[in-house]
Amino acid sequence: MSGTLVLVRHGQSEWNLKNLFTGWRDVDLTEQGHGEARAAGQKLKERGLKFDIAFTSDLQRAQKTCQHILDAVGQSDLKTIRNLALNERDYGDLSGLNKDDARQKWGEDQVHVWRRSYDVPPPGGESLKDTGARVWPYYLHDMQPHVLRGETVLVAAHGNSLRALIMALDGLSGEEVVKVELGTGVPIVYRLNADSTVASKEILEG
Repeated sequence: MSGTLVLVRHGQSEWNLKNLFTGWRDVDLTEQGHGEARAAGQKLKERGLKFDIAFTSDLQRAQKTCQHILDAVGQSDLKTIRNLALNERDYGDLSGLNKDDARQKWGEDQVHVWRRSYDVPPPGGESLKDTGARVWPYYLHDMQPHVLRGETVLVAAHGNSLRALIMALDGLSGEEVVKVELGTGVPIVYRLNADSTVASKEILEG
């Protein structure tokens, strides 16, 4: 028996549009973001996917993306579990700052290290490694059992919390995972074997 795991990064947020570091700040989707989430749901509907359970973060941009997807596939009332373990990486002192302003304050190279290194956190925040330290145990304890029972699981979350999952699922190194780009509202469909190894992976772009 195999299960299906669908990962979707939330649609464009207001702070994505403004080029601000968002992290745990609870900002809403833009109109484009709402549209991206609905489109993600439509793509999944066209593939005939139905979900047994959904997981999302404690932040509204992911929650609203999740709901748009469930509405599109005709499962508006599906059980959905919210947990801060799936929250975006905490950017600490960078949160709320324009990325260009941050580069002026700390320098291009330092900001690049904070954004694109695996294990160097920004001041007061989390590295991608830190984010994975809360995401992966949550997946193993709360989500993976559903997949191993052959269920279809939706996870609507954030760029870095999903990168942490993808790192483990795809067997990526720290250097490899920071290069992974996740489009807003783009579903990634994993078919997993009974032993939790990946049988196939499909990115539903376009």
